[in-house]
Amino acid sequence: MRVVLVTGIWPPDPGGPASHTLALAEFLQGRGHMIEVVTTADSSPEPRDYPVHWVSRRSTLRHLRCALLVRWSATGAEVVYATSMVRRAALGAALARRPLMVKLVSDEVFERMQRGGRFSGSLDAFQRLGGGPRVRFLRRTRSWALRRASRVLSPSAYLRGIALGWGLDPERVSVLPNPAPEIPPLPSRDELRAKLSFEGAVLAFAGRLGPQKSLGVTLDAIAAVPKVTLAIAGDGPDRPALERRVRELGLDGRARFLGSVSRESVLRLFRAADASVLSSSWENFPHTVVEALAVGTPVIATAVGGVPEVVRDGENGLLVPPDDPEALAAAIRRFFGDGELRRRLAEAARGSVAAYTEEAVFGRIEEELARTAEQ
Repeated sequence: MRVVLVTGIWPPDPGGPASHTLALAEFLQGRGHMIEVVTTADSSPEPRDYPVHWVSRRSTLRHLRCALLVRWSATGAEVVYATSMVRRAALGAALARRPLMVKLVSDEVFERMQRGGRFSGSLDAFQRLGGGPRVRFLRRTRSWALRRASRVLSPSAYLRGIALGWGLDPERVSVLPNPAPEIPPLPSRDELRAKLSFEGAVLAFAGRLGPQKSLGVTLDAIAAVPKVTLAIAGDGPDRPALERRVRELGLDGRARFLGSVSRESVLRLFRAADASVLSSSWENFPHTVVEALAVGTPVIATAVGGVPEVVRDGENGLLVPPDDPEALAAAIRRFFGDGELRRRLAEAARGSVAAYTEEAVFGRIEEELARTAEQ
């Protein structure tokens, strides 16, 4: 089977779609399928064993160029699979007369409005927003692209419910959680802590530093809990503002920015930390939550979107309301103040995602791709 994978971000870019598409590409290639990737990038991506076609993010008409690149790649393929750039993937697949399958990771219209500073509420609240002509146009084209898909996979039941509100056919939209990574051999926790110069109580965050992650809430909570440090892996548009906030809160030395790192480095980071922290204003089914749990590290997170579908309060982590630094600080104090709780959460972490193996999840995607290709 020949498959074109479409993603707006690709390693070394941080973020779930990048890590998911890379892992899926390697899985499918290992199963004997022919893979091509279409993405956008700031510079030429690292060579792989399969073609990675890209359009510069600084290019004029980059959206049209992406759609035409999908069309060109899809002409020799049997199916197109998109994790983002869904409109461009749908247009390219339609021009090539090839079937499309989509992994739905967000409401792209909502994220665009947030990035542009035009909306600051929740994802649920945005669904009730009427919006002007631009919002209506973006919603119509988003829904057209998704209805063009023969199959839509949503990592969370939460996002599936949102998507059905856009008029999608329930028979075409199913839930498939993000996979837990295959864990490579890792040094001991003590060795990792020594290599990372971790001392005392340590929390870790990994992800794109953008509005969705609301990392300022974590910084405010850390400021209220003495002797707890935070390691931050990832990059993004909010980094300068977050670095200023660190200085304003007097957290120099207690909040470390590590920049973009590899997926294995993220696993090492989570293994070395006492807990992973996530203060997002909304989430689908975060890759980093599954990654932390897979290496045996509990998660302290906001109870938003699909997070409660994998993090169970008091079992493998702690959940708090969003946009509430005091509640997050209280959870951090509780976690570090109760050794028995930490032990119990850590012991349950790995087993809580044991069913989400890459073999099981990617195998299901492979089956769905084959069905879609036959249509």
